[in-house]
Amino acid sequence: MKKPELLAPAGNMECLKAAILAGCDAIYLGGYIFGARAFSNNFSNDELLEALDYAHQYGVKIYVTVNTLIYENEVETFINYVKFLYESNVDAVIVQDIGMMDLIRQTFPNLEVHASTQMHIHNLEGVKLVSNLGLKRAVLARETSIEDIKEIKKNCDIELEIFVHGALCISYSGQCLMSSLIGGRSGNRGTCAGSCRQKYDVLDNNMKKLNIDEYNLSTKDLNSLENIGQLIEANVDSLKIEGRMKSPTYVYLVTKLYRTAIDSYIENGKVIINKDDLYNLKKTFNRMFTKGFLFNEDNNNFINPYRPNHLGVEIGKVINVNNNKVSIKLNNPLNLNDGIRIIGNIDYGQIVTKLQVNNKNVNNANSGDIVTIYCDEKIQNNSVVVKTSDYLLNKEIDNLIKTDKRKILIDGIININKDKKIELTINKDDISLTEYSDNEVEKAIKIETTKEDVFKQINKTGNTIFEFNNINIKIDNNLFVPIKELNDLRRKALDKLLIIIKNSRKNVIYGNYKRDVIEYSKENITSIYIKELEQYNLIKNKNIDRIYVDNDIYDSIDDKRKVLKLPRVINKYNNYNEHMLVGELGSINKYKDIDTDFSLNIVNSYSVALLNSLGVKRITLSYELNDDQIKDIIFEYRKRYQKEPNLAIIVYGKEEIMISKFNLLKYYNALDKGYLRDRFNNLYKIIIKDNLMYIYNNKVLNKNNNIKYFNLGINEIRYNMVDEKELDF
Repeated sequence: MKKPELLAPAGNMECLKAAILAGCDAIYLGGYIFGARAFSNNFSNDELLEALDYAHQYGVKIYVTVNTLIYENEVETFINYVKFLYESNVDAVIVQDIGMMDLIRQTFPNLEVHASTQMHIHNLEGVKLVSNLGLKRAVLARETSIEDIKEIKKNCDIELEIFVHGALCISYSGQCLMSSLIGGRSGNRGTCAGSCRQKYDVLDNNMKKLNIDEYNLSTKDLNSLENIGQLIEANVDSLKIEGRMKSPTYVYLVTKLYRTAIDSYIENGKVIINKDDLYNLKKTFNRMFTKGFLFNEDNNNFINPYRPNHLGVEIGKVINVNNNKVSIKLNNPLNLNDGIRIIGNIDYGQIVTKLQVNNKNVNNANSGDIVTIYCDEKIQNNSVVVKTSDYLLNKEIDNLIKTDKRKILIDGIININKDKKIELTINKDDISLTEYSDNEVEKAIKIETTKEDVFKQINKTGNTIFEFNNINIKIDNNLFVPIKELNDLRRKALDKLLIIIKNSRKNVIYGNYKRDVIEYSKENITSIYIKELEQYNLIKNKNIDRIYVDNDIYDSIDDKRKVLKLPRVINKYNNYNEHMLVGELGSINKYKDIDTDFSLNIVNSYSVALLNSLGVKRITLSYELNDDQIKDIIFEYRKRYQKEPNLAIIVYGKEEIMISKFNLLKYYNALDKGYLRDRFNNLYKIIIKDNLMYIYNNKVLNKNNNIKYFNLGINEIRYNMVDEKELDF
């Protein structure tokens, strides 16, 4: 049974040290640029070098996120940053942008590249595609089920990484444009505003409000602890914890829990978790927990519409209020300096700065005690009190991070023979070194050195990061070895081992980027996408060159202009043999005669060239591009490849801002159409199709200027219909 890698998050050095102390095998982190968590602290270049030095001495790998989409004018800065990472000995980079993936692989052929979950890889064909392009690992979509993971693992030859704990996106990662198109902060660019964590009403198709609680797109947190054995049995290579914006306490606790869970399953065939640790985890951060789509959680146990942030744990209820004195009957302990929230007529949080029991100031109170705190807000009786931070727990873990050390197990062999220098060999994994004493060993005059004496001195690893697992001692009889000789020998050997570990690195090899692309002739094509048969009657007599049609109505339309449009989530492929529009990476690997849709997130000329070289005929650019950025792509493509790109853009329609495996309408027992209503009374259309939820922007995209875009170099202008019953373009 293979032990999977435990991959922990780090938003800063303190979190990194917490994760290493707790037992992680690898850490993922971001720099100041090109990471999908722009609002975490992240690492400067100097801090990154420090992190690499610190982690590598423990044998912990560092993966750096460069997993945003890269615009044309950023490519030079991007590749220079990756060059710095490569030369600094990072273990891998995590990438979303397929053009940059290709550029990295060719420019730095010995740099390990992982496909980010933002690449939306959710099936075997997608894994095969990135494997064929030279990637070492694919981070699967969080929606991928354990059954599908097993099947993918059996049939692929690269590593698979799975998210096991932490925050979930309601949308497929890399497929959400909600924050970008509503608020101008793109999740694909690392600046997601968390639009899904805001308040929304849910309306059915007749505009009837269905909800009571308001956070209807806010997910619970994923928790896979009790199911970790299934992932180990499936031979998953890496188990990933979410949390680059979390505290060191959180990172330590979660990493420690999963370290314990993995090790206990490997050793005993079952997961053994301390209940106190689980309780501490809930105190540190939780939005309630779900097994997620990973373990086929019920649709009704996926969101937490009550609250989008930390819930804490309940510790008591308010039983009396006298002016600013609030009396609370505890059912769990409370400490001075703990953070609490009082939930009742108001929702109020504070740090406990004064705590009394029986009118006496105390530092701690226990379950069953009636405590008094002071609060200037008007609190009602029976309000629930929850603990949101535990001062003593945080202090304990902070102290551990500062004072404790993770030890690296090594094996030693020591040979002590008369008239020869002492020989100490140290073995760690594939490293073996031998160090010799300064002086030869002499015969004992008064006191003979025993094996026990040698063991005692050689085993004194003290403040080093090393600890002997085994020491094999061979010593001739009647010899004397000075203690200083043994100590100096041990010190020299361990110092040399540390240097070898820190300097261990892959060969830095450089390559040259090249892509052969096909020349396409200039075209001026107008196309339209329809979702319903009734819409075909509106457009069948229009001057339209192509009609993109979903598979459920494709056979019902007799029109030579029709092109089959495949969905962007596919778990089972049909054997189509015709020209198609596809929206996910697996289809590129599966089919030959294809164009690609907006959901491939194409924002630079390198991505266009890669798709072209893979046989894609026409490439639809991302919704997130403005006209100047489109112009840049076409200019640089022509300049670099001396050929014309074959591009399409969407100029009209309500954009799909989200696709989700969660069915919000089913959650409220509604039919397959409805609306979200935000706090500004904007309405967002919801359509359920093939058990997937599509949410559409409240505004209609309308940049209907065909001549402008044709002159710019675009070959196809597309109009998208959602639920229109008449044409207004």
